[in-house]
Amino acid sequence: MCTPRLISRQTVLRAGLALAATPLLRYAPAHAAPAEVTEVAPGVFVHQGRYEVQSPENRGDMANASFVVGSEAVAVIDTSGSAVMGEDLREAIRAVTNKPIKYVINTHMHPDHVLGNAAFKRDDPIFVGHYKLARALGTRADSYLTANKQMLGDEAFAGSEIILPTLSIKEPTTLDLGDRELLLEPQATAHTDNDLIVTDTKTDTLFLGDLLFSVHVPTIDGSIKGWLALLEEIGNRKAARVVPGHGPKTMELPEALEPEQRYLAAIAADVRRQIAEGKTLAEATKTAGFSEKEAWKLFDQYHVRNVTAAFAELEWE
Repeated sequence: MCTPRLISRQTVLRAGLALAATPLLRYAPAHAAPAEVTEVAPGVFVHQGRYEVQSPENRGDMANASFVVGSEAVAVIDTSGSAVMGEDLREAIRAVTNKPIKYVINTHMHPDHVLGNAAFKRDDPIFVGHYKLARALGTRADSYLTANKQMLGDEAFAGSEIILPTLSIKEPTTLDLGDRELLLEPQATAHTDNDLIVTDTKTDTLFLGDLLFSVHVPTIDGSIKGWLALLEEIGNRKAARVVPGHGPKTMELPEALEPEQRYLAAIAADVRRQIAEGKTLAEATKTAGFSEKEAWKLFDQYHVRNVTAAFAELEWE
């Protein structure tokens, strides 16, 4: 296993200045700096997002964002939650390599993973996602943009936009970066209905997007039943490391999945019991899954909506 290599802000800045033939995007604020990234395996870099909700101070930096460098090209895997954060990530890439950014891959539809896409438009990449991603983003674009502008403020939100995929993945698909390939696998409804798993086959690194949360409480926007079933399947896989959508830069299977499985299973069990007892949704949101409260950050911000989503699904079993 490769020893993680931390790219310091000073190193990134020096290299970024040396490669500054392309000017900064005009919407990047003066205080922007290259994102701090860690090389978790040869040619595989991860920026770790914060365990926070969107704010002007964090500029949408809540989700992990990654890139993989081949001998001929670069693929970005998720781009963070604003165009200015996407620009920071792009600067970090340019501090590592001048190879063309050929692919920008989104693991699913949520704004904290896709709103940084705009920073890469100048590279004219192929934007890649699950075959249901375009519809999902298209129908939510206005609400996503409105809500995130309110949370981030004008400066941090500047330049952010919804960019739809130009390559939709319906079957397992391989992308060639030169001397390394990425395997893209669309999934059935779980965290969302447009989850995509990406594997760097050269280093056996598995990018799970928000199919895997750690520390940050999971959020349900798809199917709790589908998610639990998929986690069981992923737990049988072998990988050198996994990159979660929220959490540490890398984790190991199957241990990485266990807290999330326990959390979702607790909600499902409690909600099923309360439905059987004739309890209402309002009653369920006060108690279901609260045994997990101390295990997660942002529990108060997201847990009730998770119970609400689970109740809506499970009452029709």
